[in-house]
This record gives sequence, C-alpha cells and structure tokens, in this order.
Amino acid sequence: MRISSGVPGFDELVNGGILKDRLYVISGPPGSGKTTFCSQFVTKGAIDGETTLFLTLHESQTELVNDMANYEFGFDKAVSSGHVKVLNVFDTEAQRLFSSSSRGSGEFPSNVENLSNQLVAFVESRDVDRLVIDSTMLLEYYFSDDLNALIKFLTKLKRADATVVLISEMTDPSSYSDGHYLAHGVIFMHNYLESGGMTRGVQIIKMRGTRIDCDIRQAEFTNRGLRVDPNTNIQT
Repeated sequence: MRISSGVPGFDELVNGGILKDRLYVISGPPGSGKTTFCSQFVTKGAIDGETTLFLTLHESQTELVNDMANYEFGFDKAVSSGHVKVLNVFDTEAQRLFSSSSRGSGEFPSNVENLSNQLVAFVESRDVDRLVIDSTMLLEYYFSDDLNALIKFLTKLKRADATVVLISEMTDPSSYSDGHYLAHGVIFMHNYLESGGMTRGVQIIKMRGTRIDCDIRQAEFTNRGLRVDPNTNIQT
C-alpha cells in the first residue's frame, strides 16, 4: 500500500507514493526543506485520518506551528485537530508518555536500546501511523560513546508498525551514513547558492520496492509549502 507524501510533485518521483510502514531517511544541509517536507508529510496523514507523531530535539510544538504558519498547507489545523502530536524529547510530557507506554522511570532513556524500545512501545500503544524524528543529532548528542547507536536505533524502528521518516543533517552529499544503508528509502535535499540566488532540488537515492527517478528535480518553497517539479532537472 502506498501513501502520499503530501508534497506536490514528489509522489510522481516514487511511482505514486511511498510504501507504508517502512523507514525513510531524509538528508540535506540546513535550509534545504527537510522540516517543511516532514511537516507536510504528517499534515497529509492527519487529513487522511491517520495518527501522526512529530518527535523533535530542536523545537516545541508552539515553535514548529509558528514556523509553519507562513505556509497554507494546514499544519496548525492538523495539530489542533489532535491527529498530529508534536513532542520535544526534553519535555516532561514526552518523558511521561514514553514511560507510561513502556513502564519506564519517566526519565530520558539511559541508552539507545531503552530509547528505541520506549519509542516503539509508544508508537504501537498509541496506534501511530506516521512518525517523524528530527533528528539524528539526538543520538549523536546523547549516545556519542556508542558507535553502533544509529544502527541499533534504526534496526528497532524498522520493526515498528508505522511509516517512519528520520531527518538527518548532511552537508556532503557524497558521504553516506549507516542510516542510509539501513533505511528502506533515502531522500536527499539539495540547495545551491548561485549568482541568481538559491536553487533547491530533491533527489531519490534509493527506494526499495519502488521504481524511482534518481535525477535531481527542482524544488521550491511556495505559499503552500514545498513543491517539487518532477519534470525539471537541476544541472550541477
């Protein structure tokens, strides 16, 4: 079963939509559109009646809603409807909810196994359909002494009964991480500063079980969020 990304033009690059209940990594430099893409993704889920969770290291729900208020794709309405839940991992609410779903201590997990187990337990107990995690910096910050933290985390998440999108900061598009190899699909967001201004693009690096277009396709921010032109290549 395929589901829509909620980003106009993108689904045409992945044979009509991404496969449900799989793990995807979206990578790119700052300002390339990763968070906007994911906000449109969870909003589309809410429109379709799905339960979605946006787990963030960086922002509160209020901050994210305010950031997306410049667009007209309805992120604020999706949040107010109750179909989209934004949780900051440092908030007491997030720690309490994870604890209640896994009978934990109510504190931030002490190791990556506990974190992944609590997160999967929360997803399954709350019937979460779409999950966004922003970002891999969470693991790098808390579990820097565990060289296999990302592998452990993603291996567990791949078993969750939800469609998961993990945001990964990336400035070198030729440098691949363990997450790129483990994920079912990898999406690169590009931005190029040229004489005429900033040029943005989207590229599908891999998508298991799906016929894909691997060219860098033009993307732009509009009043209705991120939009992809599936017919226009970016020349690099």
